[in-house]
This record gives sequence, C-alpha cells and structure tokens, in this order.
Amino acid sequence: MAEKLVGTPLHSNRKRIGIILLFVLLLGISVILSIITGTIELEFSDIVDIFRGNGSELTIYKVIQNIRIPRILTGMLVGMNLAIAGALLQGILRNPLAAPHIIGVNSGAAFMAVVVMVLFPKMINILPLAAFVGALGATMLVYSLTYFSKGNVTTNIILGGVAISALLGALTSSIMLIFSDELEVTYTWLLGSLSGRSWSYFFTILPYSLIGITLAVLLSPKVNLFNLGEEVSRSLGLEVKLYRAFIIVTAAILAGSAVSVSGTIGFIGLISPHLARMLVGNDYRYLIILSSFIGAFLLITADLLARTIFQPVELPVGLFTAALGAPFFFYLIYRKKDRTILD
Repeated sequence: MAEKLVGTPLHSNRKRIGIILLFVLLLGISVILSIITGTIELEFSDIVDIFRGNGSELTIYKVIQNIRIPRILTGMLVGMNLAIAGALLQGILRNPLAAPHIIGVNSGAAFMAVVVMVLFPKMINILPLAAFVGALGATMLVYSLTYFSKGNVTTNIILGGVAISALLGALTSSIMLIFSDELEVTYTWLLGSLSGRSWSYFFTILPYSLIGITLAVLLSPKVNLFNLGEEVSRSLGLEVKLYRAFIIVTAAILAGSAVSVSGTIGFIGLISPHLARMLVGNDYRYLIILSSFIGAFLLITADLLARTIFQPVELPVGLFTAALGAPFFFYLIYRKKDRTILD
C-alpha cells in the first residue's frame, strides 16, 4: 500500500528527480515533433537553421515562428495550469476525482465565453478576459456559498460546485439554443482547441501561469498538511480556512487562465495528478512539479494527434484528451478494486 503519511520514504528523492527529468525529456521530444510535423513537413535541420538565423525559406520561418511555436508554448502552459490546479484541488479536498470543473471553473468560463461570442460578437477580442473573469467569479461564488455553511466543508464545496455548474450550464445551453446560428463557433470553443493560438494568447496566459505556478510550489508543503486531515493540520498550526481559500484561489487562477485561452479541455487536470502520484508518491513538493510536466506533455501530444491524424482536417484537442481520460479511469477502477485511489 502506498504511503499513508507524507513523510513515508517509499520514494527516494533521487528517484523522484529522475522521474521528473524523464518527463522533461519526453516533453522536449513532443515539442520537437510538434514543430516539425504538420501540413508543411519540416526536418530537424530546418529548425536548427532557423534558430541560427540561417533560414532560407521565409514560409518555413513564418510557420515556425508565428504559428507552431506560439501554439505549442500556449499548449504547454494550458497543460501545466490544468494539471497543477487539479493536483491542488485533489490535495486540499482529499478527493481523487477533484478537478477544475468541481469548483465551477469550466462552467463559469463557458458561460461568459458564450455570452461574448453570441451576444457581443464585435467584442470577440475580450473573449479570454471574459472567460477568465467567468471562471474566477464562479469559483468565488462556490466558495462563498460554502464558507459559512455547516457540515463538512469539502463535501459542501463539491456540492456547491455541482449546483453552480448545473445552473451555469443550463444558462449556457439556453443561450446556445436561442442563438442556434452561432453553434459552430461556440461548440468549437466548448470542445477545447489550440487552433490559431498566436503569441497574443501566449502572452495572455503567461503572467497568470507564472503567478499561479509560483504560488503552487510555495504552497505545496501546506497541501501536504491537508493530506493528513484537518484536525491534524490544525494541531500542527495550520490556518486551515485561510490556506484552503488561498489554495482554491490559486487553482482558480491557473485553471481559469488555461480555459480562457483554450476552451474547456477535460481530463488533463484529473489524469496528470494521478499519474504523478503513482510515480512519485503523495509528497506535493514533487507531485506539483511532476504534474505540470505530465500535463504539458499530454496536452502537446494530444494536440499533435488532433491536427495530424486527419490532415488537413483538424479536430478539437478536447476530443483527444477525453479519449485518453476514459480508458485511464477504467484502468484505475480495475487497479484499485479494494483500495482508495489516494492510497
């Protein structure tokens, strides 16, 4: 049975670091394949020449610099943000199925995005900001409704998230039904996609990612204490309410910024922390970092498949992450028959 307490030395630090470096390498390979693969096929030598300033073909330079690299970098940050947000929520809620959608991120972002796309199409340039505001607003609403409630706070947060998500989902569906002529663009966004993500999208998500990832790393020891249970955490001097709110806001910033530029991409925030936990144990000082690289690797790989398998047709990357997530959870069900998923 895996570690019950954070400090149980089942995984040496050297092994953990080695596993993290392995996924850094896998991510690097995935990035290179994503750069050279597409409608215009490139050689690795083309990339080297361009980065040396010796690119002879202007078309290749434009494709790499203005299309593929910003798309890949944006995808990396989206994957990292979703994975870390999922890891934080699973840790503080002590729920293996916790993910950004649990706290209303997806539904809030989707609602505001659909409102802008359908009701204010001339303001489409504010879509990322509107989606981020919607995600953060929904999260704050969920937490405010449960903060002063009686009973188990974790259960109340999950129930509040389900209720708010259902309400916002109904409102979103109603708007889409009334304005059915705009279904194509809204469905594409709701399924999640990195298509057309330029440098402007990358620079939109970058500051939120830097802030959120830094906070997550700094807060990882506190998440370890949450894993010991609230009573134990309080006895060790942890301000449980304060840090729970702080960590949830951090998760909302990470997930909200990701959804705002990519649409609602599912399962990355669920799968990545599970894989990280299986590989490095339950110490969040390592789990947060590994989750981020796993999330980036999974999303970049899924996006590569989404835009190349049926060339020249490009599918939403959210379809591939969903296809990846379903069999993974069937595997978890089989593997964990008589144990909890967090064991």
